[in-house]
Amino acid sequence: MKVLVPAETTPGERRVAIVPSVVGKFAQLGFEVQVQSGAGDAAYADDAAYAAAGAQVIPAGDLDAALAGAQVVASVRPLDPARAARLSAGAVCVSFLSPANDVEAIRAIAAAGASALSFDVLPRISRAQSMDALSSQALVTGYRAALVAANRLPSFFPLFMTAAGTIQPAKVLVLGAGVAGLQAIATAKRLGAKVSAYDVRPASADEVRSMGATFISLELESLEGAGGYAREMTDERAARQRELLAPHIAGSDVLITTAAVPGRRAPLLVTREMASAMRPGSVVVDLASETGGNVEGSVAGEEVRFGEVLVWGGKDVASQMPVHASQLYAMNVQALLALTVRDGSVVVDLEDEVLDGCAVVLDGQIRNEAAKAAVNGGA
Repeated sequence: MKVLVPAETTPGERRVAIVPSVVGKFAQLGFEVQVQSGAGDAAYADDAAYAAAGAQVIPAGDLDAALAGAQVVASVRPLDPARAARLSAGAVCVSFLSPANDVEAIRAIAAAGASALSFDVLPRISRAQSMDALSSQALVTGYRAALVAANRLPSFFPLFMTAAGTIQPAKVLVLGAGVAGLQAIATAKRLGAKVSAYDVRPASADEVRSMGATFISLELESLEGAGGYAREMTDERAARQRELLAPHIAGSDVLITTAAVPGRRAPLLVTREMASAMRPGSVVVDLASETGGNVEGSVAGEEVRFGEVLVWGGKDVASQMPVHASQLYAMNVQALLALTVRDGSVVVDLEDEVLDGCAVVLDGQIRNEAAKAAVNGGA
């Protein structure tokens, strides 16, 4: 069985699907790992490291043949249509793949008679935790968010008691207490800030408090959704929530927003007016900028200013820390592929609820309903 790792083609993507330290784990499953030359360079994993770990390094000119001969192709972003067209029937692609948005990749994989397993729709169940790439990458983005904020805030995060006087700690507010939010809380606390957090799911309160932060209760209805995600809120509730959050935001030095609803636009939590009411020099980090933004006016990949308040729009945030982001992702890939190995072959067994949930395409047939709607709607 051959698992091929091509170089990523999406601009700004620095991660790689398999790193040298995890190659041995794939070998234990019976896989021969092939890596396109240079695929790991941006993640500081060079060809020599892969070769030393037992992987076969494929020259870029031989990639088409390698694609045709691979049983599995592992990537971070979906294969581009030209590469997907080279797949052999029955091959399995493993990557992030948005059923509603990555329409051309889905079409091309289906046309090749191949299969696609997507981490975007991996079931959020206990036995799939080791495969949960959304969570592993959110860990990276949450950590990175706190560092970005600390770097751009023109004052200290921690309390300092000096001969010249006392410096009060920065006040950090985190909106959204999923994996990214909790890691942002934990990192800000380690840096010495005074941290508070809010989430539409009251069940998150205990997790927030376990991190040493204060949970803000707005006395609004819970929006707990399927799989532990938050569900969408009505316009009326959203407006009331913004009204109640406004004084907490105005009193903070740093605001980090992490709220997302899978497959949909990020909820608007903070208006430009609310952010502008923060003290001069305050910093806002919006991790949801790529999906519309939690903060009105934030721009993915850019820094904008609302008066004297800096707003940092996150883009490719996990790729900004490619070494450990890639290592975590590689372990997710290995754990997922372990479910497919049957007597020396790769088999996507739909009796397994994990594989059934994440198989967007199977042997050329589009299974995911959102993908079907997107493909048919774009036809």
